[in-house]
Amino acid sequence: MRKLLTVTLLLLSFFFEATAQNNPPLTGTVTDPSSKPLRAVTVSLLNAKDSSLLRTSITDNDGKYELQSPDSSYLLLFSMTGFSEKYSKRYAAGEKPEGNITLEVSGKKLETVTVTSKKPMIEIKADKTIFNVEGSINATGSNALELLQKSPGVRVDNNENISMKGKNGVKIYIDGKMTQLDAKDLAAYLKGINSTDVEAIEMISNPSAKYDASGNAGIINIRLKKNKKYGTNGSVNAGLVQGVTPKGNGSLNLNFRDKKVNVFGNAGFFIGDYHNNQDIYRIQSDSIYDQKSNSISSNKYYNGKAGADFFIDKRNTFGVMASVSIGDGVWDNKSQTIVSYDPTKAYAKTLNATNSIAGKRTNFNGNLNYRFVDTTGTEINADADYGLFRGTGSSFQPNYYTDGSGNPLYSIINRNNTPTDIDIYTAKVDVEMNKWKGKFGFGAKAAYVKTRNAFEFFTDQNGVPVKNLQRSNRFEYIENVNALYVNYQRELTKKISLQTGLRAEQTNSEGDLTRDDGIVQADNNIKRSYLDFFPSAALTYNISEKHTLNLTYSRRIDRPSYQDLNPFENKLDELTYQKGNAFLRPQYTGNIELAHTFKSLITTTVGYSHVKDYRSEILDTTNSNATFIQQRNLASQAIYSISIGSSLPIAKWWSGYVNFYGNYQRFKGQLTNTDLDLDVTGYGGYLQNTFQLGKDYSAEFSGWFNGPSLDGTIRSKSMGAADIGLQKQFMKKKATVKISYTDIFHTARWAGNSDFSGLYIKLRSGWESQTFRVNFTYRFGSNQVASSRQRKTGLETEAGRIKGGN
Repeated sequence: MRKLLTVTLLLLSFFFEATAQNNPPLTGTVTDPSSKPLRAVTVSLLNAKDSSLLRTSITDNDGKYELQSPDSSYLLLFSMTGFSEKYSKRYAAGEKPEGNITLEVSGKKLETVTVTSKKPMIEIKADKTIFNVEGSINATGSNALELLQKSPGVRVDNNENISMKGKNGVKIYIDGKMTQLDAKDLAAYLKGINSTDVEAIEMISNPSAKYDASGNAGIINIRLKKNKKYGTNGSVNAGLVQGVTPKGNGSLNLNFRDKKVNVFGNAGFFIGDYHNNQDIYRIQSDSIYDQKSNSISSNKYYNGKAGADFFIDKRNTFGVMASVSIGDGVWDNKSQTIVSYDPTKAYAKTLNATNSIAGKRTNFNGNLNYRFVDTTGTEINADADYGLFRGTGSSFQPNYYTDGSGNPLYSIINRNNTPTDIDIYTAKVDVEMNKWKGKFGFGAKAAYVKTRNAFEFFTDQNGVPVKNLQRSNRFEYIENVNALYVNYQRELTKKISLQTGLRAEQTNSEGDLTRDDGIVQADNNIKRSYLDFFPSAALTYNISEKHTLNLTYSRRIDRPSYQDLNPFENKLDELTYQKGNAFLRPQYTGNIELAHTFKSLITTTVGYSHVKDYRSEILDTTNSNATFIQQRNLASQAIYSISIGSSLPIAKWWSGYVNFYGNYQRFKGQLTNTDLDLDVTGYGGYLQNTFQLGKDYSAEFSGWFNGPSLDGTIRSKSMGAADIGLQKQFMKKKATVKISYTDIFHTARWAGNSDFSGLYIKLRSGWESQTFRVNFTYRFGSNQVASSRQRKTGLETEAGRIKGGN
């Protein structure tokens, strides 16, 4: 690996020398009259002699643009709907343009302007891939978790764990803020976000040092819609999803904005039942267990957000924001397990088990933000945040054993209560300035997290619940993470630009378990304190107008979720239970990727990742022939990957995107004193086509496919799905109706198996993937476009590791 990196750096150093005399690229920033960055401004490079168009660029979220410098004199044209066009002065060849351009709000009414530009469904950039959800027909009626499953390179397994590019440590952000939830609570939270509220999904595999180092697979940022218009305006959305049973969702968005204040708010809901089925066949010791189960999740999700930005003057902005998400539901499961004697296959007994878990989840996040920006390019952002998670769960688990004729043998009835309280406090500051011919940034962050869990286990005796003191406990976990970072970015030559950074994170943690029976065990109290450094770098080489190379590297950490550290045992039924692990260690990942882009249309990426102390959920056995599920540090993981993606305008009425990926994974380590040496070759693809049919009609066909994968000792088989949809706009394009049919071939089914350390297990599961969806959206109010203020809060890392739930 070191030799490969050395050779790569030598080649790049040659490129530095070869291009040292070239002109640097043209860069700058576009802002509105209140000095706020303007996103999606079209910057046109014109020949000074005849004003002919040479090339164009679009400003990013920070209002920044970059254009290749021409060999002749030139001028720039800045244009955006809702603002007056602005021409720059005439510049000589090699002369840098003015650093900051301010656009004035246009006096024209938007009704007199026809907008013909449209974002592509998929955007491929050097540092990320963007799925523009609001332009997708087949996304209608989906929730955020279903959208992730359809995103390029993203995989959601049968337990709703999310991975990206073959790595399972991906962190989910909402508007730049990390969600601190475990797999089940995160899935529940994402199911409560309607697709109509999502603008785009950003997949960032190698984030810079400015981001928290947590997340070995990188970051998936779900960007919610933000109102960008002056005056009072908003939208209403309503949707119906028909699967096994009907489900409904809706939302309301309101916004008021003028030059001094922006006040916004939204609220949404989802109500419905989801049906799932699962088959588990396992051979353990001398017995065969053949289990078939069906479950129904009856859920109600409510979410809301409100906030305001106060534009004190051109330099200073103060903001306040609060969001809340509430989930209320019941998970009911019925299963039948036939137990046989393996050597003779003789029938032994049958277990009929049910499990009903009623639970509530409440997430609250509050943020105070201050932003300073001046004309020299200096920007300061400061955030103070408080996050809260409250979860309750109450389980009732009757287990009835019968003989071959259905006569009762004996029964065991269990109950438990599992309340969870988590509080998160964070403060951070980020500074960026123009320095040393580039952009220099630095910042600091402090986070304090306190979690409290209780596990109360009861066994019915003669119909009376009796608390089992040996299996009941209380667990408290405290964690403090302090971070400092520096980041630097500049154009070294006309063709080469560099970004490099270093982040230091110091972690202090303590987990304290108190058993109700008073017994002290080895994992009752675990303290840790460690300091880690996380370098990152990106080098971009513009070979020509057609070819660009981008080399990125980052080191990252994936800390255990808070509840995975709680060593209690939670029964799912008499033969299956979950178990925490107080000795879990963080896993560390080094990622390196080389991407080649051709004509800004086709991007090919090759990469290598090495994971130390790879952590996975494994299946193990007990002396009582029960199977338990537990997170463990298993091994080291090596991943070699390649992907090719292209967004192509096939015809004026037909646009599309296609992505193919492949990877090879190798695991080496130990599991229960047995050597672990497993590998798998994975592959997959994503396809999307949009057809403009005329008269405000459009149609879409999309599909995804994921090949085999390996998670711990479980080898998953291939799966995929195809969707179709139709859209119609009317009422002067203020109203939109979308209909879609998902998983039209009914192929979204998960299957896997494991044969390791004396346990053979085969798993199958399915869910309500085949649905018919209808969605209606109506937009009202002012259409005068203004700039959108985007900010990240300080809860980016801590809120994503909350674990609990069913």
